[in-house]
Amino acid sequence: MTLEEAQALFEPSRPYLNTATYGLPPRPAWEALQAALEDWRGGRTSWEGWAEETNRAQALWAGLAGVPPERVATGASVSELVGVVAAAARALPPGRVLAPELEFTSLTWPWLAQGYEVEIVPQARLAGSIDGGTAAVLTSAVQSATGDIADLDAIVGAARAHDAIVVVDATQALGWLPLDGSRVDAVVGAGYKWLCSPRGTAWLALGERLLEHATALHAGWWAGGEPYPYYLGELDLADGARRLSTSPAWFSWVGCAPTLEVLAAVGVERIHDHDVALANRFRAGLGLQPGPSAIVSAEIPGAEERLARAGVLASVRAGSLRASFHLYTTEADVDAALDALT
Repeated sequence: MTLEEAQALFEPSRPYLNTATYGLPPRPAWEALQAALEDWRGGRTSWEGWAEETNRAQALWAGLAGVPPERVATGASVSELVGVVAAAARALPPGRVLAPELEFTSLTWPWLAQGYEVEIVPQARLAGSIDGGTAAVLTSAVQSATGDIADLDAIVGAARAHDAIVVVDATQALGWLPLDGSRVDAVVGAGYKWLCSPRGTAWLALGERLLEHATALHAGWWAGGEPYPYYLGELDLADGARRLSTSPAWFSWVGCAPTLEVLAAVGVERIHDHDVALANRFRAGLGLQPGPSAIVSAEIPGAEERLARAGVLASVRAGSLRASFHLYTTEADVDAALDALT
């Protein structure tokens, strides 16, 4: 699928520079969701087809994340799945847990809630702060507030040298930034941002070390695999990461799988080049240096209000304008935002 063919599947009503908050659905996903809702409304079908979309989305996400599908669990939110990782890490040697400044709470709070102490360090010093007393390193692949891209090569290298695990939140990365999730011990992500899917879709991929110790904290019928164990009294969990999955919110997954198909058909590398080129057009218009991220953070007083008056949607995070550029964003959208700001 060409970039132009994919862009024709999206229908933003105005310049939309807010994918870092939530992404917009392509037509195949929207239509699949409407059809499922009509079937639900009229009682026309059983649920099995809706549930199968969860398995299809799992395989597609695994391809985007660069991990084997059998190591992927599905859930509804990042924090829910990170809690599984934090619990599994109890079986590993104790030590410091590190995270960068401005890290999103869905990655850090599950550790804090389980009694860990999380030490916060500047993003640029994260890799250099890893030492023999470090047990785990938490980081987003792309920071939500600033768009900063983590130096995973340096972080993973330092962690491996000191036998620490690396847990990566890929929510702000997958969909536009190529990522090899097999390099880290855990990669987690939500689907409702750059993967342009309904909220309520999330994934967790675990490496062998953590998967061995991971407990099915939310075990239910979906964690048992097929045939579905509706009334089985004894515990009979599925093999692999499936045992960590939670019961799917059907309609969220119905709207997810077709979107991941579109993104995979276009190719993340092509989307990356498109997104970053638009972000750098925006940076240039503001007099900023070019950068590698599809998220632009800039201190512009009153920016959100000025953009809103011009019909452009963006957001403010950590006191700065946050503009984000994705597959459906055009040069005309960028220029409309610049006109409003400059």
